[in-house]
Amino acid sequence: MILKEKESQILQEQLYYNVIGPGLETYILPKKGYQKKFAIFSTRFGSIDNCFRVNGETFEVPEGIAHFLEHKLFEDEEGNAFDRFAALGASSNAFTSFNQTSYLFSCTENFTESLELLLDFVQEPYFDEKSVSKEQGIIEQEILMYEDHPQWRVFFNLLEALYQVHPVRIDIAGTVESIRKITPEVLYQCYYTFYHPRNMALFVVGDVSPEAVAAQVEQNLGRKKYASWKGVKNLYPDEPEEINHSRVEHKMVVSDPIINIGFKDNLAQGIKGEKLFRREIITELLLEIIFGNSEPLYQELYEEGLIDEGFDAAYTVEPQYSHTLIGGETRNPELFYQKIMEEISRVKKNGINQEQLERHRRNFMGKFMRRFNSLEFIANNFSSYRFKDIDFFAFPAVLQGITLSEVNGRLEEHFVENSHAVSLIHPQDD
Repeated sequence: MILKEKESQILQEQLYYNVIGPGLETYILPKKGYQKKFAIFSTRFGSIDNCFRVNGETFEVPEGIAHFLEHKLFEDEEGNAFDRFAALGASSNAFTSFNQTSYLFSCTENFTESLELLLDFVQEPYFDEKSVSKEQGIIEQEILMYEDHPQWRVFFNLLEALYQVHPVRIDIAGTVESIRKITPEVLYQCYYTFYHPRNMALFVVGDVSPEAVAAQVEQNLGRKKYASWKGVKNLYPDEPEEINHSRVEHKMVVSDPIINIGFKDNLAQGIKGEKLFRREIITELLLEIIFGNSEPLYQELYEEGLIDEGFDAAYTVEPQYSHTLIGGETRNPELFYQKIMEEISRVKKNGINQEQLERHRRNFMGKFMRRFNSLEFIANNFSSYRFKDIDFFAFPAVLQGITLSEVNGRLEEHFVENSHAVSLIHPQDD
């Protein structure tokens, strides 16, 4: 196996990669001197992928099936993969997002055995009626638990306000009704559609030999039989430009109100690669310039007791949907909302200047370089960006190339009055 090499002089990193076996994209980043080793095995299958076409035939599957499948893959006829990782001294986990499902582990010893276990259990599905029925009960309780979680509820209420039909507005775990429709047959159908090596990627980081890891992956895949890759096209409804509701309010058991303000971004749909990456970085810079904790607005809100350390402003962008979210706990949500909107109007009127851009550009670069000491940060981000045709290691170069006119142009096009919605959680009455 001959590995390709990609060097980042800014990051001082050397990445090794190739496509192994029937199509598995494999990336290995050696980090000499690190005790911990980390691996993440991901598939392009998330909670929004409930309608898809294979070989000209269209399928619709229950909401929450990607998350359900993630839970079920840890169990097989031998027991539970979590226990087998623990016996090796490794810590394992998995997660399902809107756009992907990932399985991961970290360890300081028994790396080869842990990697073999990761590759095997993800690629050897086992579902039967009894275990599926049991899992339905477990996930039903999980769904009900999250419905009672204020931060989760305010977030999904906001997504339901922003989006009229796009499945991003639906809880990743699905609904109690939807998961009851899941059967072993539909699990196998989704598994063999989305869990083919051609639709997956493996990222390994730590003090490892790239050649040894690649050889192990090649040998592991060589022992397995795969059907030919049929390809899959995910189908999403046409989301209208208009928001669904301007305001959603809910009462729950909370000490202080929680508010989320969201701005829907229709202009990012269909964009991939560096163009999408550039849009993300510009928007994140813009949010830091307006709402960052070194800026006057943050200090004013904090001193007036309108926010705490949980305040956040972040941009989420995928080829299928994108939005900005601003919010947190506040004792006076109406005053909070007023001050946020007034500041956006003020900044739009005055514009961003070069000094602000350069100061936050330096801060962004510093944060990025510091976080590159975290193996989890590298692996999780590289994998998710790879599925958007983005080279995560290009972050420094893209950041350096952003211009002031781009930032001010983004300010004007994104913060549009009729593209925003508000989600509020109020304390229940005594």
